[in-house]
Amino acid sequence: MQNSEKLQSQATMFSNRLAKRAAYYKKWSKKQQVTAYRIYDRDIPEIPLSVDYYGFVHPEKGIITDSYAYVALFERPYEKDEREEDIWLDRMCTEASNVLGLARDHIIVKVRKKQKGTDQYEKIESKRHVSGIVREGKMLYSVNLSDYLDTGLFLDHRPLRKYLSEHANQKKVLNLFGYTGSLSVAAAVGGASFVQTVDLSNTYLDWAWQNLELNGFKDNKTYLLTRFDVVEFLEIEARKRLNGTLKNRFDIILLDPPTFSNSKKTEDVLDTNRQWPQLVKDCLGLLNPGGVLYFSTNSRKLSFNRDELPATIGGRSFSVEEITSLTVPEDFKNHRIHRCWKFEI
Repeated sequence: MQNSEKLQSQATMFSNRLAKRAAYYKKWSKKQQVTAYRIYDRDIPEIPLSVDYYGFVHPEKGIITDSYAYVALFERPYEKDEREEDIWLDRMCTEASNVLGLARDHIIVKVRKKQKGTDQYEKIESKRHVSGIVREGKMLYSVNLSDYLDTGLFLDHRPLRKYLSEHANQKKVLNLFGYTGSLSVAAAVGGASFVQTVDLSNTYLDWAWQNLELNGFKDNKTYLLTRFDVVEFLEIEARKRLNGTLKNRFDIILLDPPTFSNSKKTEDVLDTNRQWPQLVKDCLGLLNPGGVLYFSTNSRKLSFNRDELPATIGGRSFSVEEITSLTVPEDFKNHRIHRCWKFEI
């Protein structure tokens, strides 16, 4: 098959599949009350794209005022002529524009390659700035589609956010590697009595505060933002626990570390595949009796083994179960986007 025929064939397949999924998720999203969701996720092997819909809403009225599609091309496992790839990607974006009824400049395109360190969090060059507010049930989130590889909201953690918004009442919550604070917002909406968000980036802590304010939470004593290296934060708190000077314990801890990080702001290197037992152990030591730790990762190489953890923490036993099937939303079911475990002490 010639290149032009192959391109036309793939464009038709992609268009048909995208139209079918878009129609389904349009109805689904109204029932779920969400305006940001995944439509297409590498459904066809020859078309390694993901397509996310972002409906920007008016912060007070809650109605959609503008719409974008965020298209990501995943790096192919083989070499392809760069010029051919550009033509191919442009054609797929044109199909997405036509199917979704969006202006061509409302198709935001990124290329996902194997990342090193904090690549996904680094600011990238962009010809224009595209940002807005999306709704998720009772919650509002500020997203940026243009300036970073990720938009500020991990769509696959929607079920955990929903759960927190319904079960955090009067709980003390610690959100580690808090990023833009979406889980902190969910806990606050759920009536948490105290929420602490820890992250090393001032940029993302500012973003987290913007998200909290967007949802009406402005008390910086109840909703505490802490700029700190999470590993060092946990080490310090662990030492306090061992010497009897620990003051703060939590009812819910959220641990969602990057797989690997070598931030310029710290000399330490984080390797979650290797360090997860210590991270989990330190978190469990900060829980109140009856407290819960949610540990999630998007690493496909992490090998979880209960035997790598001690039998007890500070003399207290704990249980653990994998709850991935409960935390992956319907629009991500086709791929193992993350894994999640629930620890109770």
